[in-house]
Amino acid sequence: MAEYDGWPNGMKIAPDGRFVVTDYKRGLLVLDPASGAVTPLLETARSESFKGVNDLCFSAAGDIYFTDQGQTGLQDPTGRVWRLEPDGRLTCLIDTIPSPNGIVLAADESHLLVGVTRANQIWRLPLHADGSVTKASIFCHMHGGPSGPDGLALDQENCLLVAHAGFGTVWRLSPRAEPLLRIASCAGWSTTNLAFGGPDRRSLFITESETGSILRAELSAPGQILPA
Repeated sequence: MAEYDGWPNGMKIAPDGRFVVTDYKRGLLVLDPASGAVTPLLETARSESFKGVNDLCFSAAGDIYFTDQGQTGLQDPTGRVWRLEPDGRLTCLIDTIPSPNGIVLAADESHLLVGVTRANQIWRLPLHADGSVTKASIFCHMHGGPSGPDGLALDQENCLLVAHAGFGTVWRLSPRAEPLLRIASCAGWSTTNLAFGGPDRRSLFITESETGSILRAELSAPGQILPA
């Protein structure tokens, strides 16, 4: 579809139909699927470079929430989550995360869930009416493997799907973080990203970066209806 100079990490389709890419080198980019053209959307935060953006999600109003991971981890817990509003206003919601990665927005838009790879955790970030985040908490602790949670997705039953990199697994967690299902990779160990698709949204597509494979699992619950 497209080839350009960059390090793309994540991509989602915006409510207005744009393909928005989180690029480690270049920030937020827009991909035109018809022409393959890639153009900048947001390259800096007030003239300073990002640490290295990783993944994103959208609100119904068109806000872009995205993670800024870079080389952060337990040795440097300064990873960030940003919000870019349709009018161009950019807000840093939190800047104390050790390795923020996958990100999803709850169906009622009351909170964000963020995969914190190096800490092997999922964090919950409440979103208040004034746009601020307070009382950030750990939604769940995970275990296993040399890495941690990477890409995230939500299904129609408000359960969280977690691609656990280095463990070759996608977990399905209840809204109370109970493990309900383990999907084991049939390829390599590095399950990294997730997207629901198919005619009834019950097909879960999984990227596996160790072998460069795309896997598919058929689930009973369809994926969350994304903003359109």
